[in-house]
Amino acid sequence: MPAKLSVNLNAIAMLRNRRDLPWPSVTGLGRIALAAGAHGLTVHPRPDERHIRRSDLPQIRALIDDEFPHAEFNIEGYPSEEFLRLVEEHQPEQVTLVPDDPAQATSDHGWNFAGQAAFLVPIVRRLKKGGFRVSLFSDPDPEAVAAASQTGADRIELYTGPYGACHSDSGKAGNELERLGKTADAALAAGLGVNAGHDLVVDNLPPLVARIPALAEVSIGHGLTADALEHGMARSVQRFLKACGW
Repeated sequence: MPAKLSVNLNAIAMLRNRRDLPWPSVTGLGRIALAAGAHGLTVHPRPDERHIRRSDLPQIRALIDDEFPHAEFNIEGYPSEEFLRLVEEHQPEQVTLVPDDPAQATSDHGWNFAGQAAFLVPIVRRLKKGGFRVSLFSDPDPEAVAAASQTGADRIELYTGPYGACHSDSGKAGNELERLGKTADAALAAGLGVNAGHDLVVDNLPPLVARIPALAEVSIGHGLTADALEHGMARSVQRFLKACGW
């Protein structure tokens, strides 16, 4: 089965928050994305609410439950106690844990699985006990993912930022793609599922899914939102689904 597409709504929320107005509508565009075939919606509710607000979460949960019951809600963030309470309140199908400082602009590195195991293991256990699928943000490092499996997580999400940054250098892109592929191979061998996300676009998705045929899901926000400014949300979702192999 091709990789599923989860549309990250952060960029839409950031545009909305530039004005004290209700548009663009986060749930409205989420609805268009799901109706066009997206398999889920992703958000990263940061403490400063620079994009997604806490008030968005029950609305997105209700949108999925009421209109798209087969879709998934993925909430990502640093696992502070406040974040974990948000997760437990809004019951996403998947929780993606990232190690970044909540104040930084965007997630740009993975966990140190061995060095932060004592921190991660009880958090993963708590989330798994609550019935959530747990994914851990990971750098493209094949040697590191064996330790990720020891945390009890279900999946890793490959940080594809360096791959996306090579948009004008095919040689470097090929090298980054192979790093991602070898990391995915190691993760799958360790019993982990593999997601991916960050700076993925229509042009660089096909080589990624070809190299990692077992890729479970891609979570895409900035690139898809930029594409939607030109093509419209529904058409962009269809373009990204095609790039994933659907």
